[in-house]
Amino acid sequence: MRGGGLSNRLVLLMAVATGAIVANLYYSQPLLHEIATEFGVGSAATSIVVTATQVGYALGLLLVVPLGDLRPRRSLTVSVYVAAGGFLALAAAAPTLWLFELASLLVGCASVAGQVMIPFAADLAEPHRQGRIVARIMTGLLLGILLARTAAGLVAEAAGWRTIYWVSAGLMVVLALVLRRALPPEGPRPHLPYPKLVASSLRFLVTEPVLRRRSFNGATEFAAFSVLWTSLAFLLAGPPFHYSRAVIGLFGLAGVAGVTMANVAGRLADAQRTAVVTTVSALLLTGSFGLLAWGKASLAPLIAGILVLDVGTQGIQITNQAIIYRIAPEARSRINSAYMVCYFAGGAFGSVSAGAVLAAAGWDGVCWLGAGFGVLLLGSALLDHLRPPVPVPARATAAPPARAAQPPATSSIDR
Repeated sequence: MRGGGLSNRLVLLMAVATGAIVANLYYSQPLLHEIATEFGVGSAATSIVVTATQVGYALGLLLVVPLGDLRPRRSLTVSVYVAAGGFLALAAAAPTLWLFELASLLVGCASVAGQVMIPFAADLAEPHRQGRIVARIMTGLLLGILLARTAAGLVAEAAGWRTIYWVSAGLMVVLALVLRRALPPEGPRPHLPYPKLVASSLRFLVTEPVLRRRSFNGATEFAAFSVLWTSLAFLLAGPPFHYSRAVIGLFGLAGVAGVTMANVAGRLADAQRTAVVTTVSALLLTGSFGLLAWGKASLAPLIAGILVLDVGTQGIQITNQAIIYRIAPEARSRINSAYMVCYFAGGAFGSVSAGAVLAAAGWDGVCWLGAGFGVLLLGSALLDHLRPPVPVPARATAAPPARAAQPPATSSIDR
């Protein structure tokens, strides 16, 4: 189905469902102290919870998301939401830390359902609306990330830290039932052995230069983003701010500005303005670290830097996804899997680098590190202006028979 199967109401449902499931990745972060206290362990042992969730998400990107090119995505999506509900219930009831960590890994693996839904929506959308549709669902994803920590803190304050896991488990089951009724069915999917399916996902990075460039852009963008959010709590907890954990969690709401940029970037991507959006977003991301460095002792430039960074981040991410979904429509789930593996790897590298740099060089060093990732991104964006347009692959835009003898059309797909 295309176009007619994607009403505004269905897009809203997909956006809400995507935000709800990705939020599961972030519930534990503001609760680590309470988790450590209950299980009687130190902070180092408890921090493995976050790592386990991230490892689970990486495994899901590699092993679950490509199944969207093999199985009907409605049934796959519903199955993953049901599994997520079960894993969250296991986390909520876990009597020991090791079982909670195992459940966190499984929760992370199941939280990739949104990355199945986004290419599904791109398939259903009319070609001239793909960028806007992807942007709306990414808006839901972004809000899920931003609100997860705040929701977890508030629920834990009122009813204990396990309650957010029980609540989310129930929500996953409800969403599974709703999505089963609302998502349109698909025809038979091409048969491909599962090992070959997973391998072909990564092979696209070798055969598709556009995907490689956009994956590099995504990796550097998320590395810069992770540099900030890995380090910010340490700055805000120390002098001159001395903020509590509750106040620190509220800083995530500053990223709501990125929601606006997501929709703007989606419209510009549909209008084939991706090169401009990429360059401007890269400039904003790089420049934001100047504001963040100034904000070391002043709240106003710090908040401004967060806002500018989030706007640049969303501009890059939405543009990247709008472009990569044009590469191979019959393999969008595998394309998305390959891209998101690179994206996640960049974020992990940014987090690890930020921790080391913060310990060695303080907040100034963190800002130089983030700006360095921004410079790499900006260089890649500027190089795109020098490259000639790449012909759109025949599988992406099939020409009518009467025009088959004409030279292949070109597009800004490489931008």
